Amino acid sequence: MKKKAIVNDTEVCQLRMQAISDTMSILSGKWKFHIIGTLIEGNKLGFMDLLREVKGIGSKMLSKELQDLELNHLVSRTVQDTKPITVQYALTEYGETLSPLIDELAKWGIEYRQSIYKSKSV
Repeated sequence: MKKKAIVNDTEVCQLRMQAISDTMSILSGKWKFHIIGTLIEGNKLGFMDLLREVKGIGSKMLSKELQDLELNHLVSRTVQDTKPITVQYALTEYGETLSPLIDELAKWGIEYRQSIYKSKSV
């Protein structure tokens, strides 16, 4: 008996694949998850705080990634009227909805790493 091939051309599947593609496009790159994760933990942080916390990122890249995240309504930027001027970044209400997703990714990553180390030691 032959198994039927799964066809991914249903409207629901196409909608799902488009949604995944959109999400990957918005959150792609090496740094966005690091920045969002840091803002989840740190609530409101200044640029230099983020630069210190996100290990390995340069100031130009951090600036670019923050602009992308702001453009996509995931991060808000607040300029404070101080001398010198300070800028604070925080997750928007919509950006905060990524918290459970990032928590699950972290959980999966921990479990995956443990399973790999366990299989190498056997």
